[in-house]
Amino acid sequence: MDISKLDFDSIAPYSDEEAVKAFAELSKHPLLPEISKYMFPDAPDTFLRDTLLSIKSIDEFQIHIMSNAVEWVISNSMRSFTYDGIENLKSMDRRFLAMSNHRDIILDPALTQLVFFRNDIQRTEIAVGDNLLFNKEIEMLIRSNRMIRVIRGISSRELYLRSMSLSAYIRNSIVSDRCSVWIAQRQGRTKDGADTTEQGLLKMLEMSGTGDFVENFKELNIVPLSVSYEYEPCDILKARETLMSRSAPYVKGPREDLLSIMWGLKQQKGDVHLNIGRPLTDDEIEEASKFGGNDRYQSIRHAVDRRIIEGYRLSKTNYMGYDLANRTDKYADRYTSSDLQDFKEYTEGQLAKADKELDRESLRDIFLRIYGNPVQSVEALQGAVQD
Repeated sequence: MDISKLDFDSIAPYSDEEAVKAFAELSKHPLLPEISKYMFPDAPDTFLRDTLLSIKSIDEFQIHIMSNAVEWVISNSMRSFTYDGIENLKSMDRRFLAMSNHRDIILDPALTQLVFFRNDIQRTEIAVGDNLLFNKEIEMLIRSNRMIRVIRGISSRELYLRSMSLSAYIRNSIVSDRCSVWIAQRQGRTKDGADTTEQGLLKMLEMSGTGDFVENFKELNIVPLSVSYEYEPCDILKARETLMSRSAPYVKGPREDLLSIMWGLKQQKGDVHLNIGRPLTDDEIEEASKFGGNDRYQSIRHAVDRRIIEGYRLSKTNYMGYDLANRTDKYADRYTSSDLQDFKEYTEGQLAKADKELDRESLRDIFLRIYGNPVQSVEALQGAVQD
């Protein structure tokens, strides 16, 4: 397929010129003074409006507004935010595809961009589902943040063409050395705490390659990222959705994505950690190429999953969730009886926010496994290494 004929305009982020026009529109929003005073209490309530009107590029927007906004979220909803593995990028001489686990709609890529900003690494473009573009203001805000639009809910024929466009856009961005790209390892957030890379994503990424399997994946330069939250953003919303989807296809309400975004930003998250893993090696890609059919993609998937799981920073909540869900005291040395009592109270408090008609035992089990499954993933990885 001739890549020059693919539609990049509908998926590409705003240009600087488009973004400046969007900032002018956003500056007129009636809620802006209230948001400005909330996030920047020491500044006049015209601070956000005046800043938006003075900005002349996306870089300026990310430096003067977005980085400060993410720092505000960290200060107001986290006990600590730490990161490691930055040396894996500092020693790199080319662009890369950052492939991350996905626990929060906004924060996973936002925290990553902040770490890059703090370390003078060019911020990436971000592949985000167009389901988040639920109103004009949100679309202007997100597309001004280097969002690559991932189009969903389309026919099979259109899906192929859109997937090819997305694949080619990402590959061209990296290979041409224009910019790196952030993408989640799966469509939608992980709802059960068990992070796995979707095979379909890897197939999509290879679609635009012009070489063999090895060449196509080598040039993407995949860097796995792992975000760990002590308290899972939107934990009860995820548990609720998982339980409800067992009996019928789950249909989101019209404002549900907005609710998840706001809840994820405001909810107290305790200690949060970002790990930047080692890039996939040539040896790993060449080993995967020895398999046939889908097994090749499964081998790449397992390599990404290993890095992400190795990058976990497990918290007391993870060990307590595991022990409570499995009715064991296997990890009792990782927390105190007081910690356990506090976590039980937290769990019951979150469950009380869900629909009363939902089965409480099933909901509780799902909720606890959201926290416990990362421990189970680490156990499975360690067992596989020992074998």
